[in-house]
Amino acid sequence: MRSTYYLFLTLADGYWRSTDLVHWQFVKPDRWPFDGPVAPATLVAGGKLFLMQAAMKPRPLLYSTDPAHGHWRFWTRLLPPVPGAVSAGHESAMKPGDLPPGPWDPALFQDRDGKTYLYWGSSNVFPLYAAGIDLKLGEAAQGEGKRLVFTSKPQVLLRPDPANHGWERFGRDHGDTRIDPYVEGAWMNRHGGRYYLQYAAPGTEYNVYATGVYVGAGPLGPFRYAPYNPVGYKPGGFVTGAGHGSTFQDAWGNYWNTGTAWIGLNWKFERRIDLFPAGFHADGQMWIDTRFGDFPQRMPNHPLREGESTFTGWMLLSYRKPAQASSSLPDHPPAAATDENPRTFWVAARNAPGQTLTLDLGGERSVRAVQVNYADFQSGRYGDAPDIVTQFRLEGSTDGRHWTTLADLSHEMRDRANAYVELDRPARIRFVRYVHVHVGARTLAIADLRVFGHADGPPPPAPTLVSARRLPDARDAEIVWTPVPGAVGYNVRWGLSPDRLHETWQRFADQPTRLTLSSLNKGVSYVVAVEAFDERGVSRLSRTVTLSP
Repeated sequence: MRSTYYLFLTLADGYWRSTDLVHWQFVKPDRWPFDGPVAPATLVAGGKLFLMQAAMKPRPLLYSTDPAHGHWRFWTRLLPPVPGAVSAGHESAMKPGDLPPGPWDPALFQDRDGKTYLYWGSSNVFPLYAAGIDLKLGEAAQGEGKRLVFTSKPQVLLRPDPANHGWERFGRDHGDTRIDPYVEGAWMNRHGGRYYLQYAAPGTEYNVYATGVYVGAGPLGPFRYAPYNPVGYKPGGFVTGAGHGSTFQDAWGNYWNTGTAWIGLNWKFERRIDLFPAGFHADGQMWIDTRFGDFPQRMPNHPLREGESTFTGWMLLSYRKPAQASSSLPDHPPAAATDENPRTFWVAARNAPGQTLTLDLGGERSVRAVQVNYADFQSGRYGDAPDIVTQFRLEGSTDGRHWTTLADLSHEMRDRANAYVELDRPARIRFVRYVHVHVGARTLAIADLRVFGHADGPPPPAPTLVSARRLPDARDAEIVWTPVPGAVGYNVRWGLSPDRLHETWQRFADQPTRLTLSSLNKGVSYVVAVEAFDERGVSRLSRTVTLSP
């Protein structure tokens, strides 16, 4: 399993395998929880890959020594009950000190001394818990005779504190104070002798779903809240949401953090998986880089240097550009495919070969990549099937009459809901056309046809930061800057020091150049700046301003 990556997610009927974090192959397992795992936890230990799913009632613990071919066995058919937990369905009889049924949203961690720990919790009432466990790896028994036992009593790790942590407040843009925030999705990493307990808050179904971290000296703590929280945060842009994931190292030792991006269209918990560079500074500060995280990135084939970015520098060329289609439904026009919003989309009148969607970039551009983001609109499909594949051609033109093929995926046999295509060489074109071949759904719906590359000319000038001030509620700040002519958008960036502006809130140019930043921690001093971006590149940073506690 070394240098091989496996991706597990909620309610899937299988999982994905990759050797480079770019190309993924679906694996259909021969043994699987009947309804698909929920919030699955994995652990590599003793040469085995273990799989645990969130449980409100007893569920099996699975393991595999050959996950590449989908071969799984039961380690134990029923997980032992959490010590002190009540049975599912008896929550109304809970007494003080009782634990909720579980483990829900579990995470598994094995320390270097071989001791193993279970973390769990997903609630806006209960905290996150942890306990020591023993997988009995040394037992002679085979298969289902092996056991998992608790070696310590569960202990409370953390509770939400929205009164002091602005980013833990519930709702879109942290604006719903009627509901207490959730803490969930625990994950543990050890780095440099420190233990990083990560968790998700404040709620899955919003753009501000984020990752926080507590730092401790041991796997069970005690833990200290990191003042730079949230460590993983992406409330703006095409992809929004960065909470409830995992942090891992690739074959080169580079750290990455997965999260869940919010869609919330067919179901309020509808999400996708995102992946961001991550790491640790020499003083122990953890960071996750979501800046331009939904623009083209390069997957490194070497250990990244301090401060080295994976961003290609290819800019968004398709935002709000005129679009035409061969057909469309009345409430889903072609313009919806260029608004950088995955919850609006173009829908063809018929899902049939030959349907087209054409963008006018407004002049010749150097096009480097195109991303076709399909929308799950009345698809009538759930789960994997052989015919759920995406097939299309991409064409380019300088005049809208004479076309050349940019990429031909007519015979593609994969399901690529967010098909990203890098061109073999830059194409100097004005028009980009999607030509439909097949999608395994009732409807042909495209949320955004995103085009990346460069327009001619220098990057935009830096915006002028007019003001940045803490509001009477110290969890909030107001950031105001001047518009930059021709800008596509802006990144409001902040952090603990001018060289650590790790947090980013992306805004598009048709939004006000004023942001109420509601994700600050009381008692923490911040530095904030703004940058502009357009089709030519990214500006220098504005002046920096300190936001005193």
